[in-house]
Formats: sequence, structure tokens, C-alpha cells
Amino acid sequence: MIKTFKDRHGFARADVTLANWRTAPYSRWTFQNVRDFVPTAVIAAEVPAAEVSLASEAFLDAAMETGLAGSATARAFLDVAHTDAFVLMRKGEIAAEYYAAHADPNAPHLVFSISKSLTAVLSGILEAEGLIDPDRPVTDYLPEARGSVYGDCTYRDVLDMRVSLDFEEAYLDPYGAFARYRRAMLWNPPLPDAEPETLASFLLTLTKAERPHGGPFYYASPNADLLGVVIERVTGARFANLVSDLLWKPMGAKGNADVTVDAIGTPRTAGGVSMTARDLARLGELLRNHGVRNGRQIVPEGWIRDMQENGDRQAWQEGRNVDLPNGRYRSQWYQSGEADGAFCAIGIHGQWLYVDPGTETVIVKLSSQPEPLGDEENQDMFAFFRALCRRAI
Repeated sequence: MIKTFKDRHGFARADVTLANWRTAPYSRWTFQNVRDFVPTAVIAAEVPAAEVSLASEAFLDAAMETGLAGSATARAFLDVAHTDAFVLMRKGEIAAEYYAAHADPNAPHLVFSISKSLTAVLSGILEAEGLIDPDRPVTDYLPEARGSVYGDCTYRDVLDMRVSLDFEEAYLDPYGAFARYRRAMLWNPPLPDAEPETLASFLLTLTKAERPHGGPFYYASPNADLLGVVIERVTGARFANLVSDLLWKPMGAKGNADVTVDAIGTPRTAGGVSMTARDLARLGELLRNHGVRNGRQIVPEGWIRDMQENGDRQAWQEGRNVDLPNGRYRSQWYQSGEADGAFCAIGIHGQWLYVDPGTETVIVKLSSQPEPLGDEENQDMFAFFRALCRRAI
């Protein structure tokens, strides 16, 4: 008997539209099938190869302290936290995996704002090649930014989310500036009679708040999209091709990734990248190994060290958006500020890449959490990850 789409997913394909693709229950499928809704550019692997997930029942079902009441095993926690895919890597080897019944281990999953962290890694590679200087004004790279919020800030201000931007990440507001932003990137349907905008043109309409640049941490996704615009300008190459050639192929990714693009091909570098959980773990492992794979320096060690050790603690305290009381934010990555030296990349709807150098552990959790924020407390996630890092393999 032929199994219909509705049999497989619990809803008809025709039920899913550009207006609802990021909402439950559709997101369990759409987050692994973004190409059905938004134009994308492929980030090619050297030789794409399907991978077989590791049987991990003993690990997933062993009793452990998860930090979440009522969840006494890793599997129980992952189920509660709307997890689609989970990978734990220890000393460079896959030690445990979990995939929900609806998830395909080889399907690229939208990682939302982990895209920012990936973009910053690419920026660091270009910095080492002399193409980008973080201390230079944005207008040295984008003269047309004069008159916008980016007209008098540095590239470093953008990297560290210290731009004085008059903008709110109102994920559920269908009419404000954030909704305009989503329409410009082609993630939301156009409004009748509204003048269409491209992503880059939208960014240059943003205005400055009353505070100076370089002050408190202020999380705003448009900053990371501006990084993508600058990267394509200084290289004359497409973002997807740059990631493929300078990072994806050298690090040994097994699957093609992709990034959503707007009507003229501008990449959504703040949140539009999709990849498999294993390939995201490989990125974390590359950074844990100081940017080296098979003796080749892929990501500059100095950039990684700066990302891990720097970032203004006071700026973080004045504007932090996750529960890292001793943390910092540097180059689109979160630092724990704890003795473990852990650092992480985070995306809405439950996307995580967590790296603990001390225990040589990399953890990936990709999810279809129904709400952008709030279903799982960040502190619960950190407690869970730290408990996993302490576990013997």
C-alpha cells in the first residue's frame, strides 16, 4: 500500500504554506525541507555520502540527572525538548545519536541563528587572508551604508552585536519591522500592494538608537545578514561557494548544506543555513581542534582563540539574552565564562551546538520546538549538556 504524505506526517502537503511553515505541527517536516518554501543556494560537500545513524539505546536510556524534573534519561529529555536530531561526539568520534521518528539523519535541518556563528567562522578565514579588518568601519566595505545605522560603526561592532540598532526581534509580530525583514528575505508572503524589498535594501533602512555603538550587547539578526553582504562584496564570490570551498569541503562534511536567499540571491546568513546534525558536530569538532583537520589549518587558530577568550563581559551583562551569568559574546559565538571553557552557537526553535574543550565533547541538538523561544529554559539545556559532558562513554 502506498503511504501518503498525510500518513507520514499527519497533515497534507497542501496544508503547509509560506505563511505557516515555521509553526507546529508543520515545522517537524519543514525544518528539514526549507527548499520547498524559500529559494536556496547549495553549500556543496566534496563527495556527498549518506550516513547510517549509530544505535545508541544503552546511552539514551541509562538513568542520568538531566536537570529537568520528570526526565530521568537522555531520551526522555530529548523527547520533552521537541528534539529532531541529537549527536554527541567525544574525542572526534560519534558516541551517541538520537533521531525522532519523523526525522531523516541525512536531511539538512534548518539551524536558524547557528548560521550567524558559521558566517563568523567564514569571516575569520577571510580576515586571515587580509580581506576583512574587524576594526575598520563598515562603510569601508559598503559605502552605501552611510546614512543608515551601519554608517558609523565598525565591523567589530557588528560581529559582537554591539551596534546601536533601533530594532526589535519581535518574532510573532506580523506587521512591524521584523515582519518587513522576514518578507524581504522571502520567509513570509508579501503583503498586498506593499513595495517589495530585497534583504540588503531593507538592512540599509535601519536606523540608529540613541546610545552609541560599542556599548551593551544588543542581539539583532540584521547584523549577521550584513556580515554576509560584506563578505560577498569583498570577495566578489557567493557566500554558498565560499563556505563550500573554504570550510565545508576541507572539514570533511558528508552532506550538502544550503542557505536561503532573497529575490536577487543575497544569502540569509543570520538564520538561513540548513545542514545535518553530524556535519554541524564536525564543525564543532574542527573548532575544538583549533581549526585543524588532518594536519591542515582550515580556520585560523588565532581567530578561534580570540573568539574563546575575548568579548566584553560588562557589555554582555548589560544585554545578555541567555542565562550565562559569567558569559561573554564574541564573533557571533557565546562563551560560558566558566572553568570548562565551553562555547556554543544557538538558534531559535531549539537549535544548539555546544563544545566543551575540557571533556573533548561536542553536542548538537536540532529541534522543532513549537515557539521560537521559551519552551525550554536555557539553563535546563546548559545543565543537560554539562551532565552529558561528565558522562563516561
